[in-house]
Amino acid sequence: MLNKSNFGHIRYLALMPANTPESAPPVLHRSLLNRLRYKHLHMLVALGSSLNLHRASLSLAMSQPAATRMLREIEDMFGCQLFERLPRGMRPTALGAQLVRFAEASLNSLDRCAEDLAARRQGGYGYLSIGTIMGAAPDLVMTAVARMKAQSPQLRLRIMGDTSDQILRLLDQRRIDMAIARRSPAAHSSSYSFEELGNERLLVVVRSGHPLTRRRKLGWQELVGDWPWILQPATSPARIALDQLLQRLELPVPADIIECSSVYSMQQLVQLTDAVMLLSESALKDYLRMGLVRALPVCIDVPMAPFGILTRTDDAPTQEQQRFIALLRAQARGLAQAG
Repeated sequence: MLNKSNFGHIRYLALMPANTPESAPPVLHRSLLNRLRYKHLHMLVALGSSLNLHRASLSLAMSQPAATRMLREIEDMFGCQLFERLPRGMRPTALGAQLVRFAEASLNSLDRCAEDLAARRQGGYGYLSIGTIMGAAPDLVMTAVARMKAQSPQLRLRIMGDTSDQILRLLDQRRIDMAIARRSPAAHSSSYSFEELGNERLLVVVRSGHPLTRRRKLGWQELVGDWPWILQPATSPARIALDQLLQRLELPVPADIIECSSVYSMQQLVQLTDAVMLLSESALKDYLRMGLVRALPVCIDVPMAPFGILTRTDDAPTQEQQRFIALLRAQARGLAQAG
């Protein structure tokens, strides 16, 4: 059974129905905590993910009638409807969505605590999980990781690479301790602290041996109109920068596009096709050094938002986080001086 000792860092008042005053009697909160169970959190997460009671019951290895009863039990606890029933499936209400986020964060916090304790019992030095955008990974994050492991060989490190919006979601779910990413305009600024580290330079590249590598001058109109492109999704900072540049030049977006969210897959595709690719210089560093791709003589002068360290404001940083942040700062200063 869950109690305050399990989740002392979570604000339960935020989970009360909207018509419940903040000064509600403590006995109401204790009653809720005494009734909320581990299985209820799993049910909320399963429903929030599947949006379907039948699929949620299968994932929890229980019958659908039992899952229905459990959902009603949870809704009775909070005195309101948490999921809107639809002809096909269901969707969370505003409070339901908040509870799903709470359940995800709570379960991930328990998992992380268990992993950290297991590592320390085995003679390790704790656990640190990091999310990073790929543009910051090669020169900044990986160097800091290597130095961190040299200082603490038994520290367990997990690195997850993705786009900024996905990394912020992992941070919100407490699946990672900290992020190296860009701030999201949609994210609540009060939920995270941000420390700027640097920015990315964008390059337009093609495979080695591509006909365009013999050209000393190139125009955007020719690139956009005559060649296929490999681009990240429309919401990525690099894609937004390209769209802004083309809009300023009064040029249409490329008609022939392969859209890919995986930087690794993009780097493979550009070597197998005659496509033009836009990616950050840091992500292309090794491929440029090995001569697998060549940069074209065009410039994207649209600035992107800087990336930096993102941490949750409601969590005190651990010793491992403090040390890793210090290494990131030192590496960022070194890169800035070298540049």
